[in-house]
Amino acid sequence: MTGPRSDGMIIRQSRERTAYRMKTRTINVRSKLTLVTSSKAEIDVIPRATAKRMLFSIFLINAFERSVIDLKSNDCVWGPIHISIGQEAVAAAAMAGLRSEDMITGSHRAHHITLAKILEHVLPKEWDPVTADVPDEARQAVYRTLAEIMGLADGYCGGRGGSMHLRCREAGVLGTNAIVAGGVPLSVGAALASRKRSRDDVVLAFMGDGAVNQGAFHEACNMASLWSLPVAFVVENNQYAVATSVHDATAATELTELAAAYEMDGYQVLGYDVPALYEVFRSAVDGLRKGGKPVLIEAKCYRHFHHGGDLPGSRYGYRTSKEEEEWLERDAYARFPQRLVAAGVLDEDAVESVRGKADAAVAEAVERCTQRGDGPVEVRDELWPAAQSVGEGVRSDGSELRDLPYAERDSFETMKQMTYSDAIAAVTGRWMEKDETVIVLGEEVANFGGGAYGATKGLPATYPDRLINTPISEGGFCGIGLGAAMHGMKPVVEIMFPDFTLVAGDQIFNQIGKARHMYGNTTDLPLVLRMRIGTGCGYGGQHSMDPVGLYALFPGWRIIAPSDGFEYVGLFNTAMHSNDPVAIFEHHSLYGRKSDVPQSDLDYCIPFGTARVVREGTDMTVVVYGSMVARAAAIADELAGESLSIEVIDLRSLDIASLDLETIGRSLEKTGVIATVEQAAGGQAIGRHVAAIVTERFFDLLDAPPGVVTALDVPNPVSRALEAAAMLDDEEITNLLRLMARREWK
Repeated sequence: MTGPRSDGMIIRQSRERTAYRMKTRTINVRSKLTLVTSSKAEIDVIPRATAKRMLFSIFLINAFERSVIDLKSNDCVWGPIHISIGQEAVAAAAMAGLRSEDMITGSHRAHHITLAKILEHVLPKEWDPVTADVPDEARQAVYRTLAEIMGLADGYCGGRGGSMHLRCREAGVLGTNAIVAGGVPLSVGAALASRKRSRDDVVLAFMGDGAVNQGAFHEACNMASLWSLPVAFVVENNQYAVATSVHDATAATELTELAAAYEMDGYQVLGYDVPALYEVFRSAVDGLRKGGKPVLIEAKCYRHFHHGGDLPGSRYGYRTSKEEEEWLERDAYARFPQRLVAAGVLDEDAVESVRGKADAAVAEAVERCTQRGDGPVEVRDELWPAAQSVGEGVRSDGSELRDLPYAERDSFETMKQMTYSDAIAAVTGRWMEKDETVIVLGEEVANFGGGAYGATKGLPATYPDRLINTPISEGGFCGIGLGAAMHGMKPVVEIMFPDFTLVAGDQIFNQIGKARHMYGNTTDLPLVLRMRIGTGCGYGGQHSMDPVGLYALFPGWRIIAPSDGFEYVGLFNTAMHSNDPVAIFEHHSLYGRKSDVPQSDLDYCIPFGTARVVREGTDMTVVVYGSMVARAAAIADELAGESLSIEVIDLRSLDIASLDLETIGRSLEKTGVIATVEQAAGGQAIGRHVAAIVTERFFDLLDAPPGVVTALDVPNPVSRALEAAAMLDDEEITNLLRLMARREWK
């Protein structure tokens, strides 16, 4: 150390150092990481009948993919193709041990797993590809898969999904996904649904090596292991994510190591070692079916073509021709039949017979989809989907909502007072009581006796196994909710603040909002997403969104904003009956506010798309929702003292397709002037959408352009004074409405 002396000179001081010896010990990792390989003699691990079917699957996938390449080169496939040649054996081995009820999810490169899973579903268990012809059901499966990739009406999704979004529910293909790792949380949701329904189905989540660098993968792995769900995460490590080597993208030396982070066992197997692949998948599926923890399987394989298209990767410079040749020499397409012949399972003639049947099934599918005149191959015109069907399946047809017990306030004689949050808890509990498929997911929903806001009050003790606390993983548990909804559950997902939905943006908008339409209207999505709007709490810019306008951009969502307890119960019931995803926006200021709720009825419904006239008037129409309803009604009462008659309409339903334009139109026939008033920031508000639609539809009824009243278009500041300046106060709203009602607004 150094220090000054009085004469200004510096002297050095020394202190004897004490030597410390830290105690250390090796932390035991509760995971087993295993490399599995087979010897030449171990071909017998595969039952002979199964080996023949796997060979057929490998040959068929290869022929199928080569036909897709040819069709793409002839402009018969629109959009990208991601060919799985080199990965056929992984699909064949994985599906050999699955039942039809077991499910798979996949990535954009999923032709092989889709075909293999559907073939295992339709082929009779006793079918022998050597001695028997390919059954009609299998040939039809090849045709429909090809038709889907080509965007044709006979495809499994009616051509909506194409190459990257494949689904066949009856065969257990839950859905493949164009977003890297986007489908991984869905697999965990499907597995959760199986467990909650006391089934022993298992789920295989297929992905490429690039997916392990996405947060969705890690969130899904964590929750699957945390809850011991029957999921195998299958990483088809084909060495490259587009053109980036796995070694340049992932810090882990071996991707199998990632299993240890989540206390899962990990298996590494070579993608051309068919006996080892078969044994790894058989063992993993058997363990999951018996209640074991999830596993991670890394299949080291190779895609022989570039990321998309028909050229080798060496043409783009990121790998060498020598590397491609080395992997081709190991490829299962050639090596597996050689091993079967060497082991006496088949002879050369039998191998060629199986190959010929696979080629013929693919050729037949191509012939059914195309025609050749004097020119090149073309798609058969009669197979295209009808243009007028393009909008079908954005949401359900609404038939599930037609005969519900709809009611309004005047339908009930006996009422009781209940706070908004108690109404949420009561109606949620009612659904959990009468429907065992209802689960609640979210952060802290089972803590504090009723969640962070009392919205599950009393429910944790009554339904401990169906009120599920999640990690802080909004993307993960929203995706889990989607997977559960696609597999027969009715999840209620709570996100603490709407701002956090941006963390889960892919799952909420790319997945939940698009799934029904993308998968050709083949899946219902009975999911409710609840959010607390926190404006006026001093929570700042990242906890104060009112993103109704954001959700309205995605037509698959229904959006509601109940304005009191009565409205909440009725709209929530309709949401739970709906086969569409429903977003509920709850303003924090409403939670402690009391209102009348029926004394003995928590089952009544309020129809979507019907606005409520809260207060009638003749001078002006004011359109509001949520917490603004009571404020607007009070302001209208005040302006009545100035001889201004304001009609207040509670929209209730806020998605564009459900706006009650009839009620708005009837009001405008009386008033001629309209304004939307909301506490959302200008850029997040729905008012401009409403104003544009009203102008277009009711132009002749308007005395002036519609008014759009919102908070300032800024993130809410934490400062009490600045937040108040950013938000709308009642005096400001009153002044604006007064001017508009008097036709003095400029």
